[in-house]
Amino acid sequence: MTQTSMQPIQYKVLVTGGTGFLGAWIIRALVLEGYQVRAIKRSGSELPGFIESHVLQKVNWVEGDVLDIMSLKEAMAGIDVVIHAAAIVSFQKADRANMYATNINGTANVVNLSLEAGIKKLIYISSVAALGRTKDGDKVDEKKVWEESAVNTHYAISKYRAEMEVWRGFAEGQEGVILNPSTIIGYGNWNNSSCAIFKNVYDEFPWYTNGVNGFVDVEDVARAVIILMSSKINGERFILNGDNWSFRLLLNTMADAFQKKHPFREASPIMGQIAWRLEKIKSRFTGKKPLLSKETAKVAQSKTYFDNSKILSALPGFQFTPLDSAISQSCKRYLAQHS
Repeated sequence: MTQTSMQPIQYKVLVTGGTGFLGAWIIRALVLEGYQVRAIKRSGSELPGFIESHVLQKVNWVEGDVLDIMSLKEAMAGIDVVIHAAAIVSFQKADRANMYATNINGTANVVNLSLEAGIKKLIYISSVAALGRTKDGDKVDEKKVWEESAVNTHYAISKYRAEMEVWRGFAEGQEGVILNPSTIIGYGNWNNSSCAIFKNVYDEFPWYTNGVNGFVDVEDVARAVIILMSSKINGERFILNGDNWSFRLLLNTMADAFQKKHPFREASPIMGQIAWRLEKIKSRFTGKKPLLSKETAKVAQSKTYFDNSKILSALPGFQFTPLDSAISQSCKRYLAQHS
């Protein structure tokens, strides 16, 4: 891979979604590499407490929103690279309208203003969900063509449509890359995002499935973002996936690291339907979001394998952290914070 001659300190980078799980780790990697970082923070959002305070203090935080064109335009002033990580990830019906607006219209705003501002490079954080899932266990790579399917979630549809905005931007002359991480795991706020998987295991949530999915360490994703940002690779997409594991193996590995009980109730397709309905009823009494939804129960039954060979070929020397190691390190951090 050919690197640009630009020194990190000369690069001014804007990160959207910087208070989120992945966005925060991207910011951390940027700061530690010496980049000048500006990040959009929505009014009322808290800074990520799982990132060291001395790192967060080096960030130029500006209030704004990807749906607010004026604040977005101001945030891009004087910026060289935009890393668009802002998105809503939800599998709840009540969040769909806001999710579609943020993920699709917000991305369109980022693309349009990047073109207008002459941004040198746009890094879009998409998802493997935007490629679509498979019903019969086929391996998914970057060449997969989106197909309408009952297995696709509304989140997947929103990310697919958002990607269309980014590809349009590339066609109009914007340089950049699209990254498609699989399910991201790591240390963060375990009440939010995919980090909630750790809390569910810690609380000994009893259900498991034998579905298969891809998983990747959050720090690996952040590292790939930094490398691709400073490379001359343009107009490409890359799947970021560490390992393809069954959900049962994932949960059992987390449980072992926490010294907790393994999930012991198999959620067959029929039991999965019962489980998400029970969780929905429970949530009405507790006021908390259900641990399962109709969509996540369906995804948990599917078997999808993701091919990471393209990114490994494009970035010689880049390696993904073995999933068992990533889980072990994350569980140690969660235990240190919550036990």
